[in-house]
Amino acid sequence: MKLLKNLPVAALVEATIRKGQGQLSDTGALVVNTGKYTGRSPKDRYIVEDEMTRDTVDWGEINIPISGQAFDDLQDKIMQHAGGLDEVYYRDAYACSSRKYRINIRVYTEYPWQNMFAYNMFLRPDGEEINNLTTDEWTILAFPSVLANPAKHGTRQENFSMINFTKKTIIIGGTAYTGEIKKGIFSVLNYVLPTQRDVLSMHCSANVGAKGDTALFFGLSGTGKTTLSNDPDRRLIGDDEHGWSAANIFNIEGGCYAKVIDLSESKEPQIYKAIKFGAILENIKFEEDGYTPDYEDTSITQNTRVSYPIYHIDNIMYNSRGDLPKNIFFLTCDAFGVLPPISKLTTEQAMYHFISGYTAKIAGTEAGITEPQVTFSACFGAPFIPLHPARYAQMLGDKMEQSAKGENGEINVWLVNTGWTGGEYGTGSRIELSFTRAMIKAALNGDLNKVDYFEDPFFGLQVPTSCPDVPNAILNPRDTWRNENDYDQLAKNLAERFKKNFEPYADEAGEKIVKAGPK
Repeated sequence: MKLLKNLPVAALVEATIRKGQGQLSDTGALVVNTGKYTGRSPKDRYIVEDEMTRDTVDWGEINIPISGQAFDDLQDKIMQHAGGLDEVYYRDAYACSSRKYRINIRVYTEYPWQNMFAYNMFLRPDGEEINNLTTDEWTILAFPSVLANPAKHGTRQENFSMINFTKKTIIIGGTAYTGEIKKGIFSVLNYVLPTQRDVLSMHCSANVGAKGDTALFFGLSGTGKTTLSNDPDRRLIGDDEHGWSAANIFNIEGGCYAKVIDLSESKEPQIYKAIKFGAILENIKFEEDGYTPDYEDTSITQNTRVSYPIYHIDNIMYNSRGDLPKNIFFLTCDAFGVLPPISKLTTEQAMYHFISGYTAKIAGTEAGITEPQVTFSACFGAPFIPLHPARYAQMLGDKMEQSAKGENGEINVWLVNTGWTGGEYGTGSRIELSFTRAMIKAALNGDLNKVDYFEDPFFGLQVPTSCPDVPNAILNPRDTWRNENDYDQLAKNLAERFKKNFEPYADEAGEKIVKAGPK
């Protein structure tokens, strides 16, 4: 076995093409196919249950326990398989742009393009630092050819992603989907940062204004998180994963992993321009010329992706850090058309909606969905949080209170509906992007601190009566409906769904947060 250490991107591209595992597109990006799995497999993600994790991890359908023996057997199987390969690739990297909190990572991969993904997504030691970096913390072993034996190892099927917090090791087998590498380390940090470093880890994007004000954007897929956080007037800290320490907001990653379905230069110019040599396109097809990516083709998957180092984006914070936030946006695509397009939250309401993580899947976007479907994902990232969601929400509330008492001042938290108005999906219309941008701009520059508010009767939210460059008529969603009784019925229905979803969290969250939910 030849162990290839920290190869440059050009060498990894050449190796991928030489092995017949990918080709270059006309943009210069490397195009690969991840095989059977074109997305994460959350039901096949496991955490080793041992003395360290037994009483701290929130076990259940998301955090599935596995024995240390099963982990050791599969790690041995990976090592034996690696020993029989002609080439194995490894890379030294780290996570967390704040040196005080960073963890070193060594990634071993079976395929060269997996190693290139690690280069893109994790932070890259500069110059001689990479030769002197001692990775005494976390190790990732990603070998798609290694399969689990469900009967022997206690897995659901042959693919697996396992985290061992005691051994500080992640093993991945049976799947070549690169997102398992990225989200494995994020899951680790969602345990380590809150419990050992007093840092709130967050599944959000972040940017900084000209005056140094930081904003955070939380939101599930389809809510507009990437679109709204990529603002030409603000510099991007990061696209997806951040830490909130006592001193600042810092990017956990060193790259972006963006969806490219229906991508166009007009809709997503920053992402479009970032797809060049050094980027990896996953599971896309080409146009007839065999070289031009066809972003509308979903024959392999709807989850087509691109990974690229963050320096492919022009308008970034080069130290990947920002001051403590002034504004936080919870984005939701409410396909029922009952939530206000923007509303202001109290601290307790912020904690409630943070735990809830609500959006709605739109009819027609997935097989079998014929009407809007309510989706809740705790802390806007349930598949990646090993602790109880109330733990993260409490940290959010504590940091907001600490900010209010300190020099940073009060943090404004906004619930922004990027979904429907004037009726539910199918009868109403999607809120215009220009209006959403105007509302976020007004929140960022303080204009919404100067207007009057009224309380929404169903959700208890504070709704502005006016906003620059936005028609007053759309700010109260009930007024946009032809039949107000229909609105009332759907609003009551959604409020009840919020309450039912929150029931498992109520005891840990406490009475004040429960009362901050819908009326």
